[in-house]
Amino acid sequence: MPDAVVVGAGPNGLVAANLLVDAGWSVEVLEEQPEPGGAVRHDRGVDPAFVSDLCSAFYPLAAASPVVAGLRLEEHGLRWSHAPHVLAHPLTDGSCAVLDRTLDVTAASLDAFAPGDGDAWRRLHAVWERLRPDLLEALFTPFPPVRSGLRLAARLRGAGGLRMARTMVLPVRRLGEEEFRGEGGRLLLAGNALHADLAPEAAGSGGYGWLMSMLGQTYGFPAPAGGAGALTEALVRRLRSRGGSLRCGERVDRIVVRQGRAVGVRTAGGETVAARRAVLADVAVPALYGELLAPSELPPQLPDDLRRFQWDFATFKVDWALDGPVPWRAERAAGAGTVHLADGVAELTRFAAQLATGEVPDRPFALFGQMTTADATRSPQGTESAWAYTHVPHEVTGDAGEEGLTGAWDAAEQERMADRVERQVERFAPGFRSRVRARRILAPPALEALDRNLKGGAINGGTTAMHQQLFFRPVPGTGRPETPVRGLFLASAGAHPGGGVHGAPGANAARAALRRHRPPGLSAAQRLLSRRDRTGTRA
Repeated sequence: MPDAVVVGAGPNGLVAANLLVDAGWSVEVLEEQPEPGGAVRHDRGVDPAFVSDLCSAFYPLAAASPVVAGLRLEEHGLRWSHAPHVLAHPLTDGSCAVLDRTLDVTAASLDAFAPGDGDAWRRLHAVWERLRPDLLEALFTPFPPVRSGLRLAARLRGAGGLRMARTMVLPVRRLGEEEFRGEGGRLLLAGNALHADLAPEAAGSGGYGWLMSMLGQTYGFPAPAGGAGALTEALVRRLRSRGGSLRCGERVDRIVVRQGRAVGVRTAGGETVAARRAVLADVAVPALYGELLAPSELPPQLPDDLRRFQWDFATFKVDWALDGPVPWRAERAAGAGTVHLADGVAELTRFAAQLATGEVPDRPFALFGQMTTADATRSPQGTESAWAYTHVPHEVTGDAGEEGLTGAWDAAEQERMADRVERQVERFAPGFRSRVRARRILAPPALEALDRNLKGGAINGGTTAMHQQLFFRPVPGTGRPETPVRGLFLASAGAHPGGGVHGAPGANAARAALRRHRPPGLSAAQRLLSRRDRTGTRA
């Protein structure tokens, strides 16, 4: 019998399992899919000569995460690769805002829109540098982050106190208008805010856009060399090298609860896998509380709270094998790993408004990835492995375009929507479609089939809006990995701090389980010696 069973071998589940085995626990990970990784996988399904990431592709949060850094995955084969530029946001007139790890390069691209905007970016960056250590620690630790929160509060006072707090809760449209005279800096902030489901007019979108922009400025948007799955492979190698077990093709249908405590899981095949100490669930919140647990095992208020749980936007993705580089009208976009495609902040607002009213956008804001630009191993020389994703409503009420899309996402609708995405790319890269050797469409049902946590292709485990963050995530009064069932811990992106590949929900769940079983009365030194005795290794 293992000490812990981890349900789900996505990045959070694998991080949790690694931290538990580091503490001397025996761990078994059960994964429904035939391979581990969840949304962090790649294949050669578009063209045999091209590596294509199935879901996620760039990992600024992993690069910044102290959780990931502490696992030292480079010792297990992980290598990061960077494009010449982090991100570009071109406009149809050929101008282009560029985010680059060299601050002066970013600033110069913004000065091209309006002199002085480069200095405005430097001021935002200076605030980031002052807050960064404690901000990142607070972000990646359980809520409330007491020690790092106190230090961050002290730093905030030095950075302007309430004025800085106001800046962080501003809508990103307003933040851009206050800080920049030209469109360039506004584009970088607003486009990055829409990596989550935050419209330019949403409260808090300014803080999120600033955070993502500054992560890119400092850490870049790196990609794992060889494909997204290389990150998963390193996590799995590390786990197995320390004695952890992983079984794929094992769907968990039920958390086994006895006398109010999780004691194991039952698989779809009828096997019961017992857990001596804890069960950690890297599964979506509605699935954990609505499917894996019986209503009688939950507080009476929780089902009502779950009915109010909000998913982030659904996602529609297209992968391409291109015979040549993308023919961008704005040449500087050619060197960026990630390219944002919307013709101004007003077009981002229009896109978000169409989503809010249930319409499939007619000019979809697309996040475009140039993977061979970021990692030359992805496709033959002179070609490009590329993708784009956009968002669509979960419940479609109409089509803002002329194709009559209904959200059925049958084969014909998928082709029409993929054509719409390609037309959006063509606005910024005339001749793009002539470079397409092959394409693959991943509509919302296909993304969910790849990973059940991606409900309708929702990639963040629930909305990033303020009403479902901190102690509201996943439902009011939570914010920590502990659940109402003793010995059961939520380890997915549905828990604080939410989506993105950074490992924090998994790490928080593992640490909560370890705290629950910490021998009473031992000092830190005694616990360290106890761990060495159990594992026979240095801590």
